[in-house]
Amino acid sequence: MKKRIFASFISLAALLVLSIPLSAQTQKQIKKPLKVFKENIPLYNGTFVGVDLFGIGSKAFGGNSISSEVSVDVSLKNRFFPIAEVGFGKTDMDKNGISYQSSAPYFRLGMNYNLMYKKNNLSHIYIGARYGFSSLSYDVKGPALTDDIYPTSNNTPFVYNGEKTNAHWMELLFGIRAQVHKNFLMGWSLRYKARISVKENEHSTPEYIPGFGNNKSTNFGATYSLIYKLPF
Repeated sequence: MKKRIFASFISLAALLVLSIPLSAQTQKQIKKPLKVFKENIPLYNGTFVGVDLFGIGSKAFGGNSISSEVSVDVSLKNRFFPIAEVGFGKTDMDKNGISYQSSAPYFRLGMNYNLMYKKNNLSHIYIGARYGFSSLSYDVKGPALTDDIYPTSNNTPFVYNGEKTNAHWMELLFGIRAQVHKNFLMGWSLRYKARISVKENEHSTPEYIPGFGNNKSTNFGATYSLIYKLPF
């Protein structure tokens, strides 16, 4: 009996609560739709052209190679920056008595991702990836080899000119882009480079790959660029 009375009391209380009219403000808040966050950033947000100065200056600091490159990237929603980099590298080095000379263009394609895209500023921090490629020819020269069996015989110097090869690699990078004045910016990037493949020749192997550096399995690189945002 007590359970029935308690249940009846609860039902009556619920009916009384439901019968109380809601205030106009409360009803308005209930009917008000939920706000959905929207980015007020256009799809196309500018085109940038940059010139790297780090590769040019490396020769002045004791390096045995020099390079220069131009980059073009497009801002999509200020978040994604597809980019193309075209450069030219040159080296003249001696290693273990062997002279190596090479000069050739190189190409990179990739994407940067702006970690500060919500701020919608030209200045930002980003991470990125690249695919690199170079098709090159090189000259390699070395001293004449001594024949232990016939030491007095005429020995031909080690000389191969116009050796042709190509190389492929990937890059992962971290960078900063800073606005200096209106449409002018400066940019820095640190790069980890991993070689994918290098075509070897019968008599020699390229010592230097434009855009990649010394012919090793991995390399580290850097860029320092002056950048201009095109006015359209």
